[in-house]
Amino acid sequence: MQAILPAGKEYICVMRLHGDVTDKVLSETCQEFEGPIYQRPPLRSSVKRTSRIRTVYYLQILEREGRNILIRTGCQAGTYIRKLCHDIGEALGCGAHMKELRRTRTGSFTEDETMVSLQDLVDAVHFWKESGEESYVRKSVQPMEKAVEHLPKIIVRDSAVDAICHGAQLAAPGVLKANTGIVQKALTAIFTLKGEIVALGRAQLDTDSIIKADKGIIATIERVIMEPGIYPKHEKQSN
Repeated sequence: MQAILPAGKEYICVMRLHGDVTDKVLSETCQEFEGPIYQRPPLRSSVKRTSRIRTVYYLQILEREGRNILIRTGCQAGTYIRKLCHDIGEALGCGAHMKELRRTRTGSFTEDETMVSLQDLVDAVHFWKESGEESYVRKSVQPMEKAVEHLPKIIVRDSAVDAICHGAQLAAPGVLKANTGIVQKALTAIFTLKGEIVALGRAQLDTDSIIKADKGIIATIERVIMEPGIYPKHEKQSN
């Protein structure tokens, strides 16, 4: 959950206009809300009501029926859709509010591809126990790596894995490569060469500095995912 919460979201919502506007004006106004926007959380929210910048990646009008507007929007975590609808209404000059809302994506988890009902899960488990067929369970229960696809990644040497699993911080000699886009203090996924997640860590350097570093702590470990003992311990050789 720590990794998924800051991931980008997608929503489908119904925005109810309080007055009449043309399709052209509506479309042009909605386009103005794509990109970085200032947003102050609404009165009923769990965070402090101070203005902050949030990014709207896309805002698409799917359908219109009178004053009801069906919208799909992808946005940064922490964006309030009901406040977005209100602000669009203010920009239009007629007012608006959010009438219905449905989340359709969180990070790499999408409604169409990864959502299953509890009944589907129960059926998949029963089918696996009776027949040994794993495909339905594997479709219903995603691997841990799926939850961190949106995070930047650091790939470590096999010799560093067990030490991290036992609580060691990630030091420069254990790093093989780092994805682009890592910034200092960013939550980062630490992976093996085989694509297995080892831990979640807080990067202490950016990508360029990580690649160049030959000593020092690269990431402080916040959560170990892999069980100890899966990879062999690294034995230091003595002269």
